[in-house]
Amino acid sequence: MANFNEHALEMSIMELLKDEGYIYVSGDQIHRERTEVLLTDDLKQYLYNRYAADGLTPSEVESIILMLRNISGTIYEANKAVLKLLCDGFIFNREDRTQKDLYIELIDFDTPENNIFKAVNQFEIEGINNQLRIPDGIVFVNGIPVVVFEFKSAVKENTTIMDAYRQLTVRYRRDIPEIFKYNAFVVISDGANNKYGSFFSPYDFFYAWRKVNSDDKELDGLNSLVTMIKGLFRKDRLLDVIKDFVYFPDNSDSDLKIVCRYPQFFAANKLFENIKAHMRPTGDGKGGTYFGATGCGKSYTMLFLTRKLMKSKFFSSPTILLITDRTDLDDQLSKLFVGSKKYIGDETVVSIESREKLREELQGRESGGVYLTTIQKFTEDLQLLTDRANVICISDEAHRSQINLDQKVRVTETGVERKYGFAKYLHDSLPNATYVGFTGTPVDGTLEVFGGVVDAYTMTEAVRDGITVNLVYDGRAARVMLDNDKVKEIEKYYAQCEQEGANEYQIEESQKAVAKMEAIIGDPDILRAVAEDFINHYETRVREGATVAGKALFVCANRYIAYDFYKIVTELRPEWAEKKICSDDVILDDKDKKELKPMEKIKLVMTRNKDDEKDLFDMLGTKDDRKEFDRQFKNPKSNFKIAIVVDMWLTGFDVPELDTIYIDKPIQQHTLIQTISRVNRVCEGKDKGLIVDYIGIKKNMNTALKKYTNFESEEFEGVEQCVTIVKDQLEVLGQMFHNFNSKDFFVGSPTEQLACLNRAVEYVQLSDELETRFMAAVKRMKQAFNLCSSSENISDEEKDYIHFYCAVRSILFKLTKGDAPDISQMNARVREMLEGAIQSDGIEELFESGKHIAVDIFSDEYMDKINAIQLPNTKIKILQRLLSQAIDEFKKVNKIMGVEFADRLKKVVDEYNNRRRDEAYANEVLDDVAEQLAQLLEELKKEKNSFQSMGIDYEEKAFYDILKAVSKKYEFEYPDDKMVELAKRIKIIVDDKSKYTDWATREDIKANLQVDLILLLDEFDYPPVTLDDVYKEVLEQAENFKKYAK
Repeated sequence: MANFNEHALEMSIMELLKDEGYIYVSGDQIHRERTEVLLTDDLKQYLYNRYAADGLTPSEVESIILMLRNISGTIYEANKAVLKLLCDGFIFNREDRTQKDLYIELIDFDTPENNIFKAVNQFEIEGINNQLRIPDGIVFVNGIPVVVFEFKSAVKENTTIMDAYRQLTVRYRRDIPEIFKYNAFVVISDGANNKYGSFFSPYDFFYAWRKVNSDDKELDGLNSLVTMIKGLFRKDRLLDVIKDFVYFPDNSDSDLKIVCRYPQFFAANKLFENIKAHMRPTGDGKGGTYFGATGCGKSYTMLFLTRKLMKSKFFSSPTILLITDRTDLDDQLSKLFVGSKKYIGDETVVSIESREKLREELQGRESGGVYLTTIQKFTEDLQLLTDRANVICISDEAHRSQINLDQKVRVTETGVERKYGFAKYLHDSLPNATYVGFTGTPVDGTLEVFGGVVDAYTMTEAVRDGITVNLVYDGRAARVMLDNDKVKEIEKYYAQCEQEGANEYQIEESQKAVAKMEAIIGDPDILRAVAEDFINHYETRVREGATVAGKALFVCANRYIAYDFYKIVTELRPEWAEKKICSDDVILDDKDKKELKPMEKIKLVMTRNKDDEKDLFDMLGTKDDRKEFDRQFKNPKSNFKIAIVVDMWLTGFDVPELDTIYIDKPIQQHTLIQTISRVNRVCEGKDKGLIVDYIGIKKNMNTALKKYTNFESEEFEGVEQCVTIVKDQLEVLGQMFHNFNSKDFFVGSPTEQLACLNRAVEYVQLSDELETRFMAAVKRMKQAFNLCSSSENISDEEKDYIHFYCAVRSILFKLTKGDAPDISQMNARVREMLEGAIQSDGIEELFESGKHIAVDIFSDEYMDKINAIQLPNTKIKILQRLLSQAIDEFKKVNKIMGVEFADRLKKVVDEYNNRRRDEAYANEVLDDVAEQLAQLLEELKKEKNSFQSMGIDYEEKAFYDILKAVSKKYEFEYPDDKMVELAKRIKIIVDDKSKYTDWATREDIKANLQVDLILLLDEFDYPPVTLDDVYKEVLEQAENFKKYAK
């Protein structure tokens, strides 16, 4: 494994692709022009073979290839257009007008073996400005480059697949955009981590393909490379993904392109086959149930399935009805579907407002059409909508209302009233339809209506795949229950529910039990105790920076208790009821100022009731007001932080920043999973979601987990485990620091505390290994502390130490990487001290200047400040950051010299990083390194101003440096005064060409520039060997300068 480098990885992937039947070719064996990214011979061969009977002529084949090449627009638009051609085929007009038009498919999706699959490495591509780039691997189908691979070595510690991602999406996008015009998806890999995703997606949306077949166990590490190749690149699979699982919306401002994740692929395909088997009139109409963890992209799975059904020859354009159970998710889902007409392949994709409208639509058509509606439209109207059998009903979150076929009987004064559940009406309206159910929590009845579970993707799998975060449980019921009998009452209630099974609401006894429960929960003393504990818990989390944006949901048992609770909380914290745009420390940009509205910090969110007292009625607002509350709560910067709810927002409500849910309501098992899943969405800075329980739902929750999630461990980790981690890490850190005297931080004056922090930062940098261990231990401790910051099992002294270590980590982070992402998630008092520590050493200015380099970083006064820093490691880190920023800025105006300085900086930094461990020796090296860095800064300053003494301007000096560098590279002499003259003349030419705004993208202008340069160099007798070099450098320099020079 010692030298398992990128090349070895590349070859092992080529071997795996050969095993799948791909033809492997090395790029240097392919005869082609380097600017050509299609393998035109393959494409021609495929077209001749596939359309042999139609006698395609060579010039027709050429014109098809030309049409492909000529698709233009932004990379995104071109990619969208090319993939539409690949997936849907196109009509081709024959040269001989007497022959009828041909329907051409560039890939034969029905018979994979008819296509030419090639895996190619070392494929040189010449891109913009003659840049040469060699992607690590490309998969071609019929000569079209559909997948690009980029590898990084798994053995090198400091390269990651993030580097591979950047290389593809930044460097290659800039230099060889043409290859991505044909791209279905890209793969980044270091052997151990292997992910794929859309070329336009952020890195966080790249995922592993962790199963070969849907029934396998998921695999990680080097195995996941094999599973990806066998699972995703099997010929029929790859074609299936390209054809039906790459999604572009009809219109997108943000270049949205989505490639399915493996659970979505398996689910859509299994449901598709199951619907085929159960479709009426021959089948029983039970298309199957899909059970997918809440938060893992069910909407897209429905979309993939809808496209497959619509495009399939077998179903010949069925009518699809999507039924949801409420209006809020209905908005999200209908937006997605209505905006995807081209992808679905049907112009009729409509959100239906009324049953009449639906009947009208269905009566008028024999096939096709996608209709979104809510289950509520199917109440007590038994009129037939249609008895066609080519109707497929896809139901979202089927468990809540769509399965009660049974009748309820009520005896009233006028006689017996019979009421049926929605699902009965649905079945009566569409008797021959086939039903498919999507759910996060299958209730037993689901299976009767929709048929068995066809595929499942559990919470555990979603957490492992990084699609959702794990949850942590904090039981606080014992703190607020004032006497033990009441706790027993609640336990009794739960036991009773379990015996009665899922339909407990039909039983009067149960209603009595609920009333009894609510009487306990609503007891004013208990409610006050809950409110006090909640405020304490919430404020501690915010103070300790343990929450992403301070967003919390508090679930109450009924509307009256919710209103009472709201009144108690606002009486204890009146300022929470004041309307503000945002909290005082938030900085708003123009977009925020437009979007944010003044709001209270805490609000009740529920529907109005006509009997509500006036204050409550006004506060709850209209449906439109609630839509606004929803928008504001989803904005992390809004002042609206805490929502008190009863039933609203417990399902289908997505706020990634929401990381705490407080539960004070007995919730049924299937709704419970939905409810706690509100806090499992992934968000930067959020490690886990926290469930705070005031009522004792733990047993019920664990039963639900077992029942609905095949959750592997018996239960979620509790806050107790987090406390243990914090204490363990404190001990580890204590051992690292046993030679360090940190007393001043805890008992000293502010200045002594600051000095102590700075000494600690220096201490941790004694060796690289200590620094790495320290950073990792503090991170782990802080993540655990975020979840248990309110626990009384952590003493004040321990908290002080936590703050001390976090402060040291944060300063170090700031020195090495710039603003620490977790500074916002830090105790406010320590944050102030930190700022003090940084200012006390004049370091603050040095950081600030990093954001926008002020010219004065080259001033003597500034250098004196740096030299005054007594701590060598800290000083080196600052100089290093400063220099790299200054050099980056310099590169923008003088590329050639910028690159040279960057190389020199790297040499010095490498020397520093390889320093020996023993301290006596280290100090000498440190002084030397600091000296070299200061020297480099001094030279950079000189270099920046050198043009003045030469009597030329800044930009002319850059062209002079190019001429000089080329003469050095090719070892020839050229008189200096002539070089200065030539540089001035180059600038005149460049200025003339760059006066057009689009000059940098216009090939004709660039060609002109090249000709003028050649003539000019010839006139000055500048050796011609290197014309290309000079042209390339001048062009890059000019583009760079014009882009950045303000």
